[in-house]
Amino acid sequence: MTQSEATALKTIIVDDEELARQGLSMRLEQYDEIDVVQECHNGREAIEAIIEHEPEILFLDIQMPGMTGFEMIKEVQGDVMPMIIFVTAYDAFAVDAFKVHAIDYLLKPVEGDRLAEAIDRAKQHKEREHAIHEKQKLLELAVSLTGKSPAAIGELVESDEEIVERADRLAIKDGSSITFVPVRDIDWIDAAGDYMCVHVKGETHIMRTTMKELEAKLDPTIFQRVHRSTIVNLERVEKVSSHINGEFHLTLNCGSSLKMSRSYKEKVKHFF
Repeated sequence: MTQSEATALKTIIVDDEELARQGLSMRLEQYDEIDVVQECHNGREAIEAIIEHEPEILFLDIQMPGMTGFEMIKEVQGDVMPMIIFVTAYDAFAVDAFKVHAIDYLLKPVEGDRLAEAIDRAKQHKEREHAIHEKQKLLELAVSLTGKSPAAIGELVESDEEIVERADRLAIKDGSSITFVPVRDIDWIDAAGDYMCVHVKGETHIMRTTMKELEAKLDPTIFQRVHRSTIVNLERVEKVSSHINGEFHLTLNCGSSLKMSRSYKEKVKHFF
């Protein structure tokens, strides 16, 4: 066994269409980091394969006879759940897919660059999980050596757990369609009642969520609250101007001008 084979991510393909399974399997052969250990034609077979192989990745169809992909996930024990990459002909399930923490959502026919992107995302996720596991072992060692409680030195692990939950893109539903917005492309965000207005490259996408929920998905080293109802991408800030009333205005490279409340000045000044 070569080193690449030893470190390859064990993968299972689940699809009731034989040609779809075979086609995806052949395309995955070009990736040394992927090792397809089994192809399954329904959810029950996939559950048995997960128990047997304990794979890292599951390429999963949604609409299958007998048991849908979502129903199959509910039957799998959480601690053996692999990373899920949905592969389907329908975009209507995208929001539900990300609710179950899918790594990616690919539409058939799968484009080559999207497949490569999904695999890269899975690799990054696996690397983050490994880093957190190693940090947890370090924490346990520190507890045994110092005699301190895990709570006293546990903030380091908690901060890494938050990183795993950070989104690298947002799935925004607009009627019957889904728009996937790369987080790095976001200029700024503001609240409008029960909705969030996500401003991206001159366009505004409306997302039904709370400020707190959305803020938790964003990297705080890049996105910071500058007002009770405004989050800004700090990488977009070109100029900070002070006003006589103690408030500040931020000028973004997209041309937008945002007001920063005095209460947020101390929180964000070290970023500029």
